Amino acid sequence: MVSEGGKTGRRMGWGGGFPSLMRRKQVGSDRARAEGHRQLAKELNVPTLVAIGVGSTIGAGVYVLVGTVAREHAGPALTVSFLIAGIAAALSAFCYAELASRCPSAGSAYHYSYICVGEGVAWLIGWALVLEYTIGGSAVARGISPNIALFFGGPDNLPWVLARHQLPWFDVIVDPCAAALVFVVTVLLCVGIKESSFVQGFITVLNACVMLFVIVAGSYIGFQTGWVGYKVADGYFPYGINGMLAGSATVFFAYIGFDTVASTAEEVKNPQRDLPLGIGAALAICCSLYMMVSVVIVGLVPYFAMDSDTPISSAFAQHGMQWTMYVVTSGAVLALCSTLMGSLLPQPRILMAMARDGLLPSFFADVNKWTQVPVKGTVVTGVCAATLALCMDVSQLAGMVSVGTLLAFTIVAVSILILRYVPPDEVPLPSSLQESLHLSQEYDEEKVRGTPGDKRCNTSQIKDVIVAESVEDPLIKKKTYTGRKMDEMKRRKVAAFSIGSVCVGVLVLTSVASATWLPFLPVCIGGIVGAMFLAAGFGLLCWIDQDDGRHSFGQSGGFTCPFVPLLPVMCMLINTYMLINLGFVSECSKLSII
Repeated sequence: MVSEGGKTGRRMGWGGGFPSLMRRKQVGSDRARAEGHRQLAKELNVPTLVAIGVGSTIGAGVYVLVGTVAREHAGPALTVSFLIAGIAAALSAFCYAELASRCPSAGSAYHYSYICVGEGVAWLIGWALVLEYTIGGSAVARGISPNIALFFGGPDNLPWVLARHQLPWFDVIVDPCAAALVFVVTVLLCVGIKESSFVQGFITVLNACVMLFVIVAGSYIGFQTGWVGYKVADGYFPYGINGMLAGSATVFFAYIGFDTVASTAEEVKNPQRDLPLGIGAALAICCSLYMMVSVVIVGLVPYFAMDSDTPISSAFAQHGMQWTMYVVTSGAVLALCSTLMGSLLPQPRILMAMARDGLLPSFFADVNKWTQVPVKGTVVTGVCAATLALCMDVSQLAGMVSVGTLLAFTIVAVSILILRYVPPDEVPLPSSLQESLHLSQEYDEEKVRGTPGDKRCNTSQIKDVIVAESVEDPLIKKKTYTGRKMDEMKRRKVAAFSIGSVCVGVLVLTSVASATWLPFLPVCIGGIVGAMFLAAGFGLLCWIDQDDGRHSFGQSGGFTCPFVPLLPVMCMLINTYMLINLGFVSECSKLSII
């Protein structure tokens, strides 16, 4: 039997106006709607989730990023920049971990925003993520050829099948190698989640071995030469604290990718335990590897003498190890392949979730009965990404691919506040309470029927009794007694107002902080207004109690995000600031992806 939430998901259409945009689905409607249909294979555990997370996060850009950021922003303090950026990314990871364990269905941020915020925002998030993954995957694929060319002594020496070619009479440069690689990854993803996650894990382990080689070999050279990079006259913070923070903002985009783990929630064997562990472990491993590599490289060569394009191989070359260029290039190629798999994996699952809710044709919701993956959606997204990789220069669009992720990070943080303070009115009832509720309902009905002559008593009892609509449906309306109903309604209104005030304050404050071209007076006024909205909303959220319904929302027993409301508000501030600085985001995300 399909619940009302499942019916709501199919009543898609924008003709309903604003109410339809704010329509929210039930947390378990996907599960109810999927009854009688083929399910995704539950094959993933903690090690495979960690492999997917690390492989999707560590791209080839890290082999360039350390030189660029150290030379232009942080200097020897690059390690601190990576640490601060990792902490900032962890704020979003905490939010993702709770929502993924409570609502373990395909769709990631699209699914969470549809449950907590509304259909309109979910539609926007879903398409933003799909476009981001498509463009990002194409950009990663086109980065393969230049790296392979280093093994052959340059682009001119590449075999014809691997080289780029310009079509006559057209200003188009085709990259058959990139398109072929996308098709290979697409076929692998169609085979099954178990097989594709194994291959991605194997590639990720090889890439991690390359980074460990850089760490161990670089440490040996550093101890032999006395770590000359840390003996510069400018000190540890040559660009000051502001430069170090600017470096953190740049390397923050090197941590984007762990959200891929959340998109596989429906394929995890034990989502309440494994999803938070997988997200947290993947982010911790990435942060540790980034910091250790940065410690070594900035110590081998003074920051001002680093090569911005090939900082790692050139640092080893200065100490007579020119052959390490091939090792580092191998790591870059492996990182690109793993990142490409991480870009193509979430797209069909997001499309499948949107199709389940009626926002896309049911074609995308079909799951293959042999491989138990959405093969049709995977093929469609693979063909689109391969076409872009073959004949379009997506370098200009590649700088915008992180915008979708930042928008998703922001909405996920807002969803945590909604879940804690004003959760949807319809929440799942714990199975242990269904029988007792049914018995209580029967007793109350008999008590009311037992006094038909006393009209006043009958009316009073009816007011105090809230009768459940259906015990068979695990999703029922949250019940409150009349004596406390008004207080609860007031609390929810105050909480909703507070969340709205926080959102307005965050938007105004970050906009003013980014508008360096404005005169001083408007900046001060805007800053004061934004700070007042933010402080008022945050103060009210700290003062009022969180909703009791949060304990029964979704699947219980999973991870709980700490320090609410402080942690989600900080997450919103950081991600919104990055979103507003779109030009800065473009340059940073180009470095982190390619």
